[in-house]
Amino acid sequence: MKRFILALTVICIMVAGCIKEEKKGADLKVGDAIPSFEVVMNDGSVVTDADLKGKVSVVMFFHTSCPDCQQALPRMQQIYDEYASKGVLFVLISREEGSYTIEAFWNEKGLNMPYSPQNDRKEYEKFAQDRIPRIYMNDENRIIRHTYSDNPVPTYDKLKSSLTDLTR
Repeated sequence: MKRFILALTVICIMVAGCIKEEKKGADLKVGDAIPSFEVVMNDGSVVTDADLKGKVSVVMFFHTSCPDCQQALPRMQQIYDEYASKGVLFVLISREEGSYTIEAFWNEKGLNMPYSPQNDRKEYEKFAQDRIPRIYMNDENRIIRHTYSDNPVPTYDKLKSSLTDLTR
């Protein structure tokens, strides 16, 4: 019986270790400035934090196998369709996911937003420690005014309301 309890305890610890993400990196909040970053987008263009100066912007971190991201990405596409033509800059950055997988997901879901594939967490860790999706809505001075994650995944109405507030 003692061996069974010990084995069950070890299994529980191992499972919990697989689920929990290691917290490493920044933990940006509303009122913080966007950190210095540079990413290459899927069209080959380079976007840096300096490109956000003078523009309302949305920076989103995602992974296409994440169920919460799978909910958030189509909503972000709706927001992109509505606000990109109004001068809002969208920078979608993957967390540890290459372009082949993202492109397949984009094609399957009918998405056309620009994205930056990242095979590591280098850029992500400048913004956050854990959890995706991560959405940062920023003012013209690169200050975070709204932030969202997976608890709960923001609705289209919530995203639209926040962005409308920034574009007035």
